[in-house]
Amino acid sequence: MSATTDLTEPATSATEPAAADPVRRRVDLGRFRELSLVPAILVLGLIGFIVSPAFLTADNLIGVAQQSTELSLLVLATTFILICGRMDLSLESTIGVAPLVAVWLVLPTSGGRFSGLGLLPEWTAVPLCLLVGALIGAVNGFLILKLRLNGFIVTLGALTMLRGLQVALSEGQSIIDLPPSFTYLGKASWLGVPAAIWVCAALFAIGGSALAWLRHGRALYAIGGNPEAARTAGIRVERIVWIALVVGGVLAAFAGILYSGHYGSISATQGSGWIFQVFAATVIGGVSLNGGKGSVFGALTGVLTLQLVVNVMTLAGVPPLWNQFLNGLIIIVALVISRFASGEKQE
Repeated sequence: MSATTDLTEPATSATEPAAADPVRRRVDLGRFRELSLVPAILVLGLIGFIVSPAFLTADNLIGVAQQSTELSLLVLATTFILICGRMDLSLESTIGVAPLVAVWLVLPTSGGRFSGLGLLPEWTAVPLCLLVGALIGAVNGFLILKLRLNGFIVTLGALTMLRGLQVALSEGQSIIDLPPSFTYLGKASWLGVPAAIWVCAALFAIGGSALAWLRHGRALYAIGGNPEAARTAGIRVERIVWIALVVGGVLAAFAGILYSGHYGSISATQGSGWIFQVFAATVIGGVSLNGGKGSVFGALTGVLTLQLVVNVMTLAGVPPLWNQFLNGLIIIVALVISRFASGEKQE
């Protein structure tokens, strides 16, 4: 039996039949937790069809999926980090500052208003963006894991600092005329479906497989559930958490590439306010804020739920002024339903 199994699955024996049933019930409910939002998604689909027959058209559904791509990558990053019991608020700023820094390094001007350095070839913009995301995650990891600073405060400070850097470098303007390599994935279509959707589907499949079958992926659950026990079992806790933070930064930077490519520009406020939707989608998808619980599929259903709510409200002609209120209401209701459906008791 592996170390992670020992940490996450209490042992039972034939001499303890009374204890075996509760354990089996918890395991079954844990599996059901991943599917707890599926009925809500089906209900939203029915409501959408009643509101407007256009809801079930291919163009509308593909549009909803494409609009979910950038948010879903941030949710995927947050899932990894929350499962290991940590938190990274700076992902909201990374989606904007990483692509901006990359463009700033490769373009001398953009649209006649943006002054960059133009130090590197344009084809390096994408790898530079991913490198900036990795660097942000690595620095956060150093401050949290090596200097033992409070993770919430560190990432909140990073969010504010990076947002200020984004506004300063962009001079408060939207950056246009981006390098072709930077906009390809956001605009291209493969087999009639936006490339961004294919890429996100692949990344979610890889992420889900890593959590389910890879040793480091399973170790995230052990660390989030009980870091001291994980350390005792020989798991290199700091190293794995650091990797999760770096991967989170890379995914946020990649989300910035898709978003910038889709809209053909980088705005001074790109990503502002996204962290609330990210945490909402992640939590209603069954990922615990306390660590050690959750799945990639559950997080994906959380993203789809939020995006379908927005789409249905738009088709129903709900005034935009009500969107924030109704979206928040749906989040709370979905969270309550998810908790009761999974059988999890609140402390």
